[in-house]
Amino acid sequence: MRASYKPFFLGIIFTSITWCVVLYLYVSLSPINSSTTMKHHSVPFIVTVKEGKPSTVPIVINNYLGEFDQDAHSKKLVPHFKAKMNKSASNNLEANLGLVRNSEDQKIREDGYSKHAFNVLVSSRLDYHREIPDSRHKMCQTLKYSKLYLNTSVIICFYNEDPNTLFRTVHSVLDQTPAELLHEVLLVDDSSDGENIHNEVEEFVGKNFPPKVQLLKTAKREGLIRARIFGAKKATGQVLIFLDSHCEVNREWVQPLIARIQENRTFVVTPIIDIINSDTFQYTSSPLVRGGFNWGLHFKWDSLPDDSLKTNEDFVKPILSPTMAGGLFAIEREYFFDIGEYDAGMNVWGGENLEISFRIWMCGGRLEIIPCSRVGHVFRRRRPYGSPNGEDTMTYNSLRAAHVWLDDYIEHFFHVRPDARRVSYGDVGPRQRLRRLMKCQSFDWYLKNVYPELTVPGKETNQTSKKETNSKLQSRRKYHRKNYVSTYQIKLSGSHLCVESDKEVTSKGSTLLLGVCSKTKKQLWSVTDKGEMVLAQMLCMESPESSKQKPRLSKCHEMGGLQEWKHHDDIDTPVYNIAAGLCLGISSSGIQDFANPNLENTPVIMTVCTDTSAAKWDFVKIP
Repeated sequence: MRASYKPFFLGIIFTSITWCVVLYLYVSLSPINSSTTMKHHSVPFIVTVKEGKPSTVPIVINNYLGEFDQDAHSKKLVPHFKAKMNKSASNNLEANLGLVRNSEDQKIREDGYSKHAFNVLVSSRLDYHREIPDSRHKMCQTLKYSKLYLNTSVIICFYNEDPNTLFRTVHSVLDQTPAELLHEVLLVDDSSDGENIHNEVEEFVGKNFPPKVQLLKTAKREGLIRARIFGAKKATGQVLIFLDSHCEVNREWVQPLIARIQENRTFVVTPIIDIINSDTFQYTSSPLVRGGFNWGLHFKWDSLPDDSLKTNEDFVKPILSPTMAGGLFAIEREYFFDIGEYDAGMNVWGGENLEISFRIWMCGGRLEIIPCSRVGHVFRRRRPYGSPNGEDTMTYNSLRAAHVWLDDYIEHFFHVRPDARRVSYGDVGPRQRLRRLMKCQSFDWYLKNVYPELTVPGKETNQTSKKETNSKLQSRRKYHRKNYVSTYQIKLSGSHLCVESDKEVTSKGSTLLLGVCSKTKKQLWSVTDKGEMVLAQMLCMESPESSKQKPRLSKCHEMGGLQEWKHHDDIDTPVYNIAAGLCLGISSSGIQDFANPNLENTPVIMTVCTDTSAAKWDFVKIP
C-alpha cells in the first residue's frame, strides 16, 4: 500500500520545487516593485533609435528625472515608441525625450531652433510611426465611408525642412491612408540650400518608401505658393491634398475629406488642425473653431456661434468657414485649376490663404472644415526663413489680394495699414480678368452672406460694441482664473536660500537669484495644475531656449512649453523644464558648498541636468 503512494508523494515534491523555481524567477525578473524605495537617478532610461535610421545603438539617458517620472519604473518600458500607452505615459516619454544630456545634445537642440524653430532633438528621438491620440469626437468613430472612388495626390512642399520631421509626416500619411485612396505622395523640394538636405531625403525616399512616394525639385527657389502650383501640375490624382512638411495625420483623416468632395466638386475642405507642441512634440486636440480675418488681412481663428453645437451630431457636421489657415486642405484637382489655382504673382508665403478663400466663396464654391478629419501640425513661434531678397511678402501678397477682391472695402485695409499705400504689388490685371470671367460675386455679398460677423468700421452699433467689450472682459477673466495647487518657497537644498526675483513681482523680464528665505512676495511661488510656477500669482517662471540665458518672469500664456516644469513637492528634488530639456541650477562659482552664505545673490540659471551645477531644491509649502 505504501509503495503505491510513493509516486504520488514524489509528484507533490517535484511540483512544489517547480513552483518555487517559477516564483523565484518571477520575482527576480519582474519590474521594480512600486513600494521599493530606491534612488531613481541611478536607473537608466533607455530609448532606441527610431526605425528607418541606419544606427541601431540604443540611446541611454541618465534618469536624473526618475524621482518624478513614475512611468519610468512602475511599468516595463519597451524600447520603442510603437507600444500602446495611455496619453499621460506617452507625454511623459516625449517630455523626457527632450532631456539635454551633454553639450552635443545642447548644440543639436539650439541649432534646430535656429534653423527650424522647433525642438529637433526631440524629433530626432521620436519614432517615425509613433502612435498619436485619436482626437476625433466619439461620433466620428461610428461613421462608415463606403463607395469612395476618388483617389488623392498628397503634395508636401518643403524648404530646408528637418529631415526626421519630414519623414514622420510621410510615414503618417502612408500608415493612416488606405492604399486604394492614396494615388501618390509628391515631395516638392523648393530648392533647399541647407547642407546635403536634398541628397539625404533622396536616399531615404529610395530606401524606405514605396514607389508612390516621389521626390521632385524646383529649378530655383520659388517659395511655398509657386512650389505648390509646381506640385499640383505634376500630380495625377483626382483630389489634391496639400500638407505642410511638419504634420502627422490622424486616424481616418482622408475618408471624410474625399466623401465630402464626392458630394460636390466645388466643396473645398480642410481638417481640424490639432497642435503638435514645437518644444515637446506632444500632440494636443484642438477645439472646433473656424477661420476668419481682420481688416489688416491677417488670418485669425473665430469661435463657432453659441447655438451651433447643440447635439452630438453637430460635432461631426461640416463647418462653414469664411477663410482657411491654408497649410492643409483638399480640393478636386480639375476644380483647383478651373478656379485659377494660386495667384502665381504672389511671392514665397503669406496672404495666399485669404486670397484663395475669397475666390472659392465669391466664385461659386464652398469652404468647409470637416471635424472628423484631424491632422496634427507643429505650430512654431516664428517662421524660420524669409524671402530670398528680404521682401515683406506678407504685405506684397495681401495687397494683391486686396486689389483683386475687396472692391471699395479696400479702404478699410488701408486704414489699418496706411504704410501699404506706398508698396508695390505687381500686375494684378490677369487676376482681375479671371474674376470677371468667372462672374464672381462682390465683396459686399461675401460680407453679408459668408462673414456677417466681421465688423465693418463705422457700421457697428452701440449694442455690438458693448457686446464685444463684455465678451473680451469675460475672456480676460477666464484667462486669469488659474487652478493653483499649492504655494511654496523654492529653497536650495542644504541652505537657507530661496529663489526670488531680482525686481518687483510685476516686472516682466526679471531674472532670478538666491536670497535669504523670508516668505516675501518675491519668494512665493504658486504651482498650477498645468505645471506653471507663478510668482505671487502674477508672472510665470519661464525657461530660456538655451543654457546660455537665464530663466525669467514672463506673462503666463497657459500653453506649457517653456513655462511647464516638473518637480516633486518635497525635498531634494531637481526642477526640470520639459521644453528646454534643462534643469534649474545656480552659477558654477558657488556649487562646491551650497550652505555657503556667500551664495546669496547668486544667479539662478538653466543647466544640463547631469551637470554639477544642476541643483536640488526643497519645495517648502506655505500654509
